[in-house]
Amino acid sequence: MRARTAERDMIFAYTYKADAPLKPTFHSHSHYEVYYFHSGVCNYLIGDRIYVLAPGDLILMNGMTLHCAKIDPAVPYIRSTVHFEPGALQPLLPAYPQLPIFQPFQELGNYRLRLAGADRDEAEDILRRMNDFNKRGDAVGAYRCRLAFADLLCLIYAHCLQPMQDRSDQPVEKEKTAQQIISYLEEHFTEDLRLEQLQQDLHLSKYYVSKLFKEVTGVTIFDFIYQRRINQARIEFLLDPKVPVTEVCFKVGFKHLAHFSRVFKQQVGQTPESYKRAITAT
Repeated sequence: MRARTAERDMIFAYTYKADAPLKPTFHSHSHYEVYYFHSGVCNYLIGDRIYVLAPGDLILMNGMTLHCAKIDPAVPYIRSTVHFEPGALQPLLPAYPQLPIFQPFQELGNYRLRLAGADRDEAEDILRRMNDFNKRGDAVGAYRCRLAFADLLCLIYAHCLQPMQDRSDQPVEKEKTAQQIISYLEEHFTEDLRLEQLQQDLHLSKYYVSKLFKEVTGVTIFDFIYQRRINQARIEFLLDPKVPVTEVCFKVGFKHLAHFSRVFKQQVGQTPESYKRAITAT
């Protein structure tokens, strides 16, 4: 089905069951996005995360994180998307009682919901009704399309209550410091990092940094760095399966190919060469 867009100024833009193939291109934007996966073969890349999608997956994104879809062009890739600014919906929402339906985008940033059964049926029914209203091409249809989307955001909010609660359980100051460390690591993970460098740049004791990071995240700083590097390597291979393993090894921050291959196999379950062959075969 051809894409249909309510408004192209990105204040509110809806595309229903788009099926055009896409080239894997990273992009970002200042508005929020709701993405729903109907069918196909797709690895969705958001920052350093790779989501292997299944029908019924719904992703909410704050938009600012680089993201792209890596698809199998031999299989029809069907998805629905909504790009919107919260201000475009605010006048439609009742003043009381007010539900903070934009909170998941603000607190979770980028998050996947795996909808099934009645929840999946409800989400798909809302998307279908949005499309029906959108096709009217008049002011009433545009208004009702946004009202239906507000209902979808309520459904998303209900499913995000527990994840938001889990995130808020962390002590605020510790969480802020851990996020500060993660942001630093995200910026420098390809470099030859040492705890002394973190201590100098973050103005925190290296012992405190190590202890707090493990307490909040459950992994050590260097476990995090290796995982980030391997995730980036997987992204590089997904974007270009022909890229040499050695080139990716050095690009993501490893100094020795043997070390890269060993860590890759520990985390992914196969060697980089096997991973590349599997991608090419699909």
